[in-house]
Amino acid sequence: MTETPSRTNAHVAVVTGASTGIGEATARRLRGEGWTVYAVARREDRLTALAEETGVIAAACDITVEADVTALRDRVLAEQGRIDALVNISGGARGTDRVGEAKDEDWAWMFEVNVLGTMRLTRAFLPALRENGEGTVLNLTSLAAQRAYEGGAGYNAAKFAEHAMTEALRLEEAEHNIRVVEIAPGLVQTPEFSLNRLGGDAEAADKVYAGLEKPLTSDDVARVCAFAITLPHHVDLDLVTIKPVAQAAPHKVIRR
Repeated sequence: MTETPSRTNAHVAVVTGASTGIGEATARRLRGEGWTVYAVARREDRLTALAEETGVIAAACDITVEADVTALRDRVLAEQGRIDALVNISGGARGTDRVGEAKDEDWAWMFEVNVLGTMRLTRAFLPALRENGEGTVLNLTSLAAQRAYEGGAGYNAAKFAEHAMTEALRLEEAEHNIRVVEIAPGLVQTPEFSLNRLGGDAEAADKVYAGLEKPLTSDDVARVCAFAITLPHHVDLDLVTIKPVAQAAPHKVIRR
């Protein structure tokens, strides 16, 4: 475990999904800009390594467990006395079944992580974000939150729900001057995401990016997340859709 940090005047961010991919890259970006960053994920070993390398604060937490979320909130506020940005990156897809073959457990997992996990974190930190006076919530959704596709119904449904929650949150919290940002990436080369979705089938995961000369990287998306968070607070990038140039639309990807 890392030592309890002393309070600083730096901005404070909580970044979920920080053990890999876009979450890890976003935690690195914000830390590089001088923020105090709580890097949140289940895999404590990865968080510890990231903390030793970058100076983020490792905060192991399962966002599907209410007690873990409460403990995380209490720790951040006890150690820092504030939070400036909650960055909800955690999420994922499981399976590519069509609706007629849908598996209850896959759909339940996707809603638990993408929707309920994001809701729990947001609910827990909203009072402190309101008290801040210039708080930010950034939710990472997906192009899948805008367009449905065959074999994607479960992930579509979860990400559409997260998108709807984000829009409602923006309406509800405007009076508290909370900035609510939604970043919706298209094809990002994040191998663990595809491996998880495809049951660990590395060959199938590789085919997702086959022939795509320049997919997005985790750092591409992290740069946009950090940019949105560090803009002057009155500037709100409500919804930013990011796709590689080769992905003209969900159904049109140029592969060479």
